[in-house]
Amino acid sequence: MKSIFDILTEIGVEIPEEKKGDFDKAFKANYKTVAEVDKITAARDNYKSQLETAQTALKEFDGVDVKDLQDKINSLTADLEKKDTEYNQKVADMEFNSVLDGAITSSGAKNAKAVKALLDLETLKASKNQADDIKTALETVKSENDYMFESKEPIKNPVKDTGNTGITGGGTETLRAAMGLPPEKD
Repeated sequence: MKSIFDILTEIGVEIPEEKKGDFDKAFKANYKTVAEVDKITAARDNYKSQLETAQTALKEFDGVDVKDLQDKINSLTADLEKKDTEYNQKVADMEFNSVLDGAITSSGAKNAKAVKALLDLETLKASKNQADDIKTALETVKSENDYMFESKEPIKNPVKDTGNTGITGGGTETLRAAMGLPPEKD
């Protein structure tokens, strides 16, 4: 996930260092990330689903006896608790995935899916301090599989001159001779 400053720099807009704090504050006050919007949308969908469930259940209560009504209320309460648990799990998964994707991107991974495959996601989800544990796990993966991450080294395997300076003539003359053609005229 790129920061707003990286995106602006890519399109040619530079913000001076002394103005970045004010810009960041104004940006965060007026705009939401995709993860935040997804979280709000999920909450809205959860409430909508609860309302539809309650309305459907109320239609079924026309002409129902009180004892049956109490049983239905208990059943609906259990269903709502189950939906709340599912909703909370979905929100926790979305937050975890957002933190994980951000950490993988900032670590310089070349392929996020490949890096995720090497992580123990269930252990990381259950962790109390997810951000630090994710960072530690990524450092471990990076030390074991450094080829999966961008390198800060400009050239990983530089090639050195072999020292054979005795080669004379151009490659064209050699090629023409090998093909049985006469030398090229100047």
